[in-house]
Amino acid sequence: MKSNEDNIVVQKSLSFAIRCVNLYKFLRKQQEYVMSKQLLRSGTSVGANIREASLAYTKSDFAHKMSIAYKEAGETRYWFELLHATDYLSDKEAQSLMDDCDEILRILSKIIISAKNDLNLNDSNNK
Repeated sequence: MKSNEDNIVVQKSLSFAIRCVNLYKFLRKQQEYVMSKQLLRSGTSVGANIREASLAYTKSDFAHKMSIAYKEAGETRYWFELLHATDYLSDKEAQSLMDDCDEILRILSKIIISAKNDLNLNDSNNK
């Protein structure tokens, strides 16, 4: 895997986590405590799992950690949708956040597919 400085998904997930933390702070000022905490956990977990994946010992562990990051990004998107539907986020704010989330989901999907294909190729070569 590339160094963290050169890795686009690492950088995008860090920027995404920062946006989630800032949104959490904003929501707390609005006295929203439940959804904001869930959003904070899932939104920051995306990057944390990507970082863990970059330190994986095996391709299988790498794919697993990236899959967890993908699931966390999906959960985060749900919280954006719910915050928008309950009028905590404007159309523009929600769309911007969901666009960033969708981009990370697409990147992670490609990484996971590639890693699983590599695993399957290695398994078939070892038979």
